[in-house]
Amino acid sequence: MRIVQKYGGISLADAGRLRNAARRAALLHAQGAEVILVVSAQGDTTDFLVRQASEVNPRGSLREMDALLAAGEQMSAALTAMAIGALGAPAVSLTGYQAGIHTDGVHGNAKILDLTGERIRRELEAGKIVVTAGFQGYDDAGDVTTLGRGGSDTTAVALAAFLQADVCQIFTDVDGVYDRDPRRYPEARRFGRLSYEAMLALIEGGAQVLHDRSVLLAREHGLTIEVLSAFTGAPGTLVGPSEAL
Repeated sequence: MRIVQKYGGISLADAGRLRNAARRAALLHAQGAEVILVVSAQGDTTDFLVRQASEVNPRGSLREMDALLAAGEQMSAALTAMAIGALGAPAVSLTGYQAGIHTDGVHGNAKILDLTGERIRRELEAGKIVVTAGFQGYDDAGDVTTLGRGGSDTTAVALAAFLQADVCQIFTDVDGVYDRDPRRYPEARRFGRLSYEAMLALIEGGAQVLHDRSVLLAREHGLTIEVLSAFTGAPGTLVGPSEAL
């Protein structure tokens, strides 16, 4: 079985949460699964980097901003791989470039054009857990690009589709998709299953649990996504083709 799991920044905000993600990946690996993790920058790392850039040069170039912001995901990837290694499981971290995520040259909001994924395949064949930095790729000039808001979701779905993964899981700080924000509305209702169209309608209405690009990409490839909590391990919300739900 081949599994892609994406962890958002809150899910990796401190060492304890990193270790939780690492334990989950190591357990799956021990059970014989091929595991690919896609990670966001920890906690408020991205906001911190944006503030730093603003203090240095409020009108800095988008190219340099991409080079700066991509560092947050790379840090998460390396730390997560280290946490997995501490459990005795083999792991390797990869940047977007190393993972073969080729994009257009629109800095700050790049779109994925194609994937090679050769390095990922080699590492999986070597028996390693692959930890990929989300939110980033590279353009024709070889420069770092970022995919815009929700870019790590898009990275995970793109890799799952390309690698023909059996499972694509998006781990967040909530246990699925709700009709409204459960952190603000205790009466919010959680969905067990949603079609792509229903999910896109919720996103248009303000839901932020998934980015629309990731859902559109999943629909293009007929890929089912599971949105679930990084903290409880309980089943979440399945988003996929209506006929398969």
